[in-house]
Amino acid sequence: MTVMCDGQQTLTMGRAARELELRNGEFELATQLGKVRTVPAGPDDRPGAAGSLGRRRVPAEEITRLQAEPGFPDALRERIRTVSTNEAAALMGIGPGRVLRLTRAGCFGPVRFYVNRFGAVVWLYLAAEVSDFADREPDLMRGNTPAAMRVMLDSGQDWRARQWRSRRVAQLMGQTDDPWEAAAVIAAVLPPEELASVAEDPRERALLRRLRPVLASVITVTPAARESYERVLTADDFDEVMWYRVNLSRELETARREAPGRLRTPAAATSTAARPGQPPSFLNNPSWTTDTNRLPSRS
Repeated sequence: MTVMCDGQQTLTMGRAARELELRNGEFELATQLGKVRTVPAGPDDRPGAAGSLGRRRVPAEEITRLQAEPGFPDALRERIRTVSTNEAAALMGIGPGRVLRLTRAGCFGPVRFYVNRFGAVVWLYLAAEVSDFADREPDLMRGNTPAAMRVMLDSGQDWRARQWRSRRVAQLMGQTDDPWEAAAVIAAVLPPEELASVAEDPRERALLRRLRPVLASVITVTPAARESYERVLTADDFDEVMWYRVNLSRELETARREAPGRLRTPAAATSTAARPGQPPSFLNNPSWTTDTNRLPSRS
């Protein structure tokens, strides 16, 4: 079904996936990575939808643009193709053990994950990013591990979950200019006790819970899998928690100033336009590769 949203014809996500000849998982990743542009469905599309972070639709002109690209649909599929650690090793021409060290050190981050029935998290990487990294950093493919990276790995640090959270937060922040929705994105990755200490007003916490976005669509069939899934979603290292606490405080200050009435009307749904681009400062990579001292702020 095609309907008008903000003056443009749009398709449901399911219809768009079929038009683009993508499986559901492929299409979901394509929209998350911005390979397929989406727009808010609008407040009347589903009662109670959480604004621009609720249901979304795909402009008809976006479908036309992608279908007209050379090599469609294979070229589109290649841009969103994911690989496991072993597949990444084959792509890079190195051993799986070295790939594991590179990913734990945050050299390139996962785009998806799933949890097996034993509770083990299986990370998936964008094939294009793996190839780009190998071309960009040939010295890290072989030879000695840099000292800073070696110290980091020897201390047991693992940046995979952290980088996935960072990427997902950036994606969701890029879909809204509503300050309460932006705050809800950050709140979604904080432990409950940390959230409560930043948002002390129970009305604010209730609103943030109602606006909480879906971080990942992962099937968990055992308690062990569910526990692992929750660990991936939740910030745990001290500096990461502080990063999100500071930014949640900033977003809440903005929300209280710009939209104080939302607390008095918790059932109201808000439709907002998408933010242009993703806030790159949320992609907080390890300090040996990227400066993480600057915290992001809304413009």
